[in-house]
Amino acid sequence: MNIQLIRHATIWLEYAGVQFLVDPMLSEAGANPPISNSTNDRRNPLVPLPIDKEKLLQPDVILVTHLHADHWDTDAADALPKSKPLYCQPGDAASISAQQFSSVTEIEESISYQGITISRTSGQHGTGEIGKRMGQVSGFVLQAEGEPTLYIAGDTIWCDEVKHALDTFQPDVTVVNAGGAQFAVGDPITMNAEDVIQVCRYAPNSKVVAVHMDTINHCLVTREDLADALQIEGLLGQVLIPADGESVIADK
Repeated sequence: MNIQLIRHATIWLEYAGVQFLVDPMLSEAGANPPISNSTNDRRNPLVPLPIDKEKLLQPDVILVTHLHADHWDTDAADALPKSKPLYCQPGDAASISAQQFSSVTEIEESISYQGITISRTSGQHGTGEIGKRMGQVSGFVLQAEGEPTLYIAGDTIWCDEVKHALDTFQPDVTVVNAGGAQFAVGDPITMNAEDVIQVCRYAPNSKVVAVHMDTINHCLVTREDLADALQIEGLLGQVLIPADGESVIADK
């Protein structure tokens, strides 16, 4: 298995001979305004794609955890081939199909693709009223013979749904969306450093890959912040924090 962080939550994943593109956000740097109700006015994305966009346009499969624009943007919808198999959470297929994609499947529980079982997990995209307004979010677990079990948690904080996924699937590798995304009011809507620490302590046998940092203006926890917090807790050896464009190879 090879996980290449492209930028933010966008991942190029090679798993059991299949090439997946996860949560594609392909906008040029600065193309979009700051997130509404955030604490700074930096335009998004903050950084450019680390590789030529054309290299991302021929995956075997597209996985979309949810339809927020930092996970599925207009540039991706316009550029990606419309006939590619695309898997998403319940309720999102109609919107994606309306963008002319012709092979969209909602995953209720699990599906099989070329010997790979793809299971959907749940999460909480924040707390209280903000969490409700952010809507449903999902993650995916990939399993195949001879491959490590991979859990892509998606946009969620540390919560019972994440615990349930860790208990159920016992993943060898867990990808978490860190960055502590936050509005001007309210609690974080993605994992902050303390949440990542909780994942590590709850699942000490899972290698954690932390992404979703240093790209969108309301993600306030940087890679450096996360590394410092993990170092203090003695957990830095369990967590990989890839740079944009960097690949991580994981064996079972």
